Amino acid sequence: MAEVTLEQVPQKAKDLFNRGFTALERGNLDYALDMFTACLQLEPLFHQARRYLRAAEVKQFKSRGGNALTHMIASLTGLPTVLTAQALLNAGKPMQAIATLEKVLRKDPLNLSYTKVLIKASEAAGEEEIAVQTLAMLLEASPHDTFVLNELGKLYLKTERPRQALECFETLCELKPNDSAARKYLKDASAINSMTKDGWAEAAASGKGYRSLIRDEKEAQILEKENKAVKGQSDVEMLIAENKARIQREPGNINYRRALAQLYAGNQMFEDAIRTLQDALAVSGGRDPQLDQSITTVRLQAFEHEIKRLRDAGMTAATQAKEQERDQFVFSDVQDRVTRYPNDLQVKYEFGMMLYEQGKINEAIQQFQAAQRNAQRRVSCLYYIGLCFKSKQQYDMAIDQLQRAVAELVVMDDQKKAVVYELAQAFESSGRMAEAVEHYKQIYQLDIGYRDVAAKVERGYPKAG
Repeated sequence: MAEVTLEQVPQKAKDLFNRGFTALERGNLDYALDMFTACLQLEPLFHQARRYLRAAEVKQFKSRGGNALTHMIASLTGLPTVLTAQALLNAGKPMQAIATLEKVLRKDPLNLSYTKVLIKASEAAGEEEIAVQTLAMLLEASPHDTFVLNELGKLYLKTERPRQALECFETLCELKPNDSAARKYLKDASAINSMTKDGWAEAAASGKGYRSLIRDEKEAQILEKENKAVKGQSDVEMLIAENKARIQREPGNINYRRALAQLYAGNQMFEDAIRTLQDALAVSGGRDPQLDQSITTVRLQAFEHEIKRLRDAGMTAATQAKEQERDQFVFSDVQDRVTRYPNDLQVKYEFGMMLYEQGKINEAIQQFQAAQRNAQRRVSCLYYIGLCFKSKQQYDMAIDQLQRAVAELVVMDDQKKAVVYELAQAFESSGRMAEAVEHYKQIYQLDIGYRDVAAKVERGYPKAG
């Protein structure tokens, strides 16, 4: 299938795209996401809209302090949607699978488990560019992720972009020097690249290259290196030096310190990254939730890096000990941020999830009750409060909370199915079987394969024959 360009899309899709682009420029991310999503519903092959959609998703994810814990929670809550997408893919409906995955990618666009299914669906649909866009975003966030480097490199080769493939496999071979498959791909990419002229080479030959548009040659080099998907060691060293110089010129500019910390973290220089972010926090006055979250993210990256090292070395006991240390850090950090930032409702929600998973039900209820003032988390909070009351066998209060959640969900999607199912179970546990069956039927009529609703509903009907 051929990509649809802006000039080719219907006027309605063009209007939606333009509204989304304007909203993105103004920082109105929720509206931008709505517009790009609606545009893609009209034109699924309008890759430019999907590219901006993914950029807006990542920007929003980062602004809300997305981290390893966020990925963990999203993987848990998004599992039913991912399974639905996998079922659509297995049924030969890859574009429908991609549309389904967009629902969870909106909440967590850097989730690797979502991306793995997206890659398969994109290839099945012959729309590899969709996977390329998402993997490129992932690589920016995790430049040394070997899975992402390998998959993106192969897709670059498949879509005839050998220079980008070469960069991916060069980095992959540095990280995994004994990987024979990666070395083979590197050799292929190098050979193909030497026989072709990419867009930059053609621009240079025509005398209209991007350098001619920038008077300062040093600035051109910096921009080039900053925009590379995969940065070599010399690139990193140059950018670190440049950001240090920028900080000296403008010590109060927090963005330069953030950029420096990101460079450090992306190259496993975790202590340097943490120190840089702590300096930024001091410059900002000592209280900045986003900087605090960035420090937490880097500490988690350091934990994951060390855990991988121990696991690869076969040190099972040490790996388990480090994982326990990480989990305790995550809990303590969220608990501490709840105290320091009492008005941060997202942190309260995350803390409630952790308390719920640990079986600390009353404490979890308290956090969810506070967090439901966050409009984006309200339905989820009502759902989990209902589960908490249900676990305490306080079925009347569980039913009340779950009914409130159902009332706010218009479409019977995966989220509403989960809420309705738990509501039916609460009715069943309280002896109100007629009401339980009615709610099971709501799911049954739309998705007969959902959990055990078929057995729940059909046992009330006489057997045929």
